[in-house]
Amino acid sequence: MLDLHLFYIRVRKLAPFRFVWNGKDDMRFAIVVGNKKIEKRRGEMIKIPYLTALSTYFSYGLLFVFGHFRDFFRKILDCFHSSNLQGYAPICLGPEDFYIRRLYLRIQDCFGRPISSAPDVWFDVVQRYSNDNNKTLRRTSKVTRCLNLGSYNYLGFAAADEYCTPRVIETLKRFSPSTCSPRVDGGTTTLHNELEEIVANFVRKPAAIVFGMGHATNCATLPALIGKGGLIISDSLNHNSIINGARGSGATIRVFQHNTPSHLEEVLRQHIAEGQPRTHRPWKKIFVLVEGIYSMEGELCKLPEIVSVCKKYKAYIYLDEAHSIGAVGKTGRGVCELLGVDTADVDVMMGTFTKSFGSCGGYIAGSKELIQYLKYTSPAHLYATSISPPAAQQIISSIQVILGEDGSSRGAQKLERIRENSNFFRSELQKMGFDVIGDNDSPVIAIMLYNPGKIPAFSRECLKQNVAVVMTAFPATPLLLARARICISACHAMEDLLKALEVINQVGDLIGIKYSPAGSDKQHQEQGAMKLE
Repeated sequence: MLDLHLFYIRVRKLAPFRFVWNGKDDMRFAIVVGNKKIEKRRGEMIKIPYLTALSTYFSYGLLFVFGHFRDFFRKILDCFHSSNLQGYAPICLGPEDFYIRRLYLRIQDCFGRPISSAPDVWFDVVQRYSNDNNKTLRRTSKVTRCLNLGSYNYLGFAAADEYCTPRVIETLKRFSPSTCSPRVDGGTTTLHNELEEIVANFVRKPAAIVFGMGHATNCATLPALIGKGGLIISDSLNHNSIINGARGSGATIRVFQHNTPSHLEEVLRQHIAEGQPRTHRPWKKIFVLVEGIYSMEGELCKLPEIVSVCKKYKAYIYLDEAHSIGAVGKTGRGVCELLGVDTADVDVMMGTFTKSFGSCGGYIAGSKELIQYLKYTSPAHLYATSISPPAAQQIISSIQVILGEDGSSRGAQKLERIRENSNFFRSELQKMGFDVIGDNDSPVIAIMLYNPGKIPAFSRECLKQNVAVVMTAFPATPLLLARARICISACHAMEDLLKALEVINQVGDLIGIKYSPAGSDKQHQEQGAMKLE
């Protein structure tokens, strides 16, 4: 029997297919970056049934073909209608919003669902309807009480808390909802200074600076740290905020295979030897950008190995702990604590307050010299309105609870519960036969769907049974790798998790997304499998 070893396509791009023969006894496929195969989990790769892969490509192909047919007839009809913008170029050209018009709008009811309550374990989802095939959605006055599996409420601080909420209300009365000013003008209160000291102590760094928006923390900090003549080496699955920040810096950007320290070393060695483009001068500085927990995969960064590589080649490490700070580690101090990495070995530590702390904003922690430099150069500090005082108080109070400074052990109990809940939920999904990616202890759990038709089916069927889930698909993920992303909270009771598992199990059987053998949480199909990054 003829066998094919690798079916190459470039991640995040629809590149031409390439077959390689190796004479083995089974047919396998793999997605690679460049010419290197990537391991998705530690020591193993995601495997998708061969027919599922083909049906996924076929489904997208149909959508694209019919979408272009509709565009063709639309152009013909538009010829008979005069435009009020004659002489102007269209703001949105047809090819630029093709995906939105012809694919996303068909299933947009599965995204952006409004809620009318706090994002607690159970919340109220506002019902919507459409009279134009989902082009526009209108809200109704009706709500559905749903089990929340989508919010980043890892420790449960987003809802009313016996310790945090009264202090936030008192802060609102004392200060105001907003400072209405940047930090360098009238936007620095005593709370901001206290918060920066608490954050620095919490992450075990000499100093910290806080910003009003998590996404902007990366976008504004990276251009301040590195510019033209510098080299950025970024993980291939880094968050959009890191990508935008790197692009805005003007530095040369290179990508290494996701969570693969050996390939990181190859990229470092090659570009250090070559130097800057054209001039071949030494790089002014080199930054390696990684995440603590990757938000779409739920994977833990291989930080000890990456630190070792960066030390060897004298490269700075920029660690984004948006999803890991407060959620993992014995005392909630993130992946450094969990993996036994000395924070002194991480040059720049970034995190957000929107996940584990139930607030908003972000921070950068590092040496005192670094933080002082950012206070002089970061546009998010110089020009953006400072973090809201009540939001700052929420962060301070939640950290005090985590550390037990509220006089109770609730913080330790929350950390223990989120770890137990996450590992239990992941294990049960794997036993049911779902293709689940990510690592133990991570509160982010991704259930692979692959086929675009499964995205609305899974979301709508879960909603019918009062379970709210978040769907992630292209462009947030590669085209072939659509998934449902589950976020576990410490406040989920066992009854909540069992209900969610029951509903997801029924929906999985209904729409056919159990790609792994039921009852096995480690073994995957070997025959007719397509390996994916």
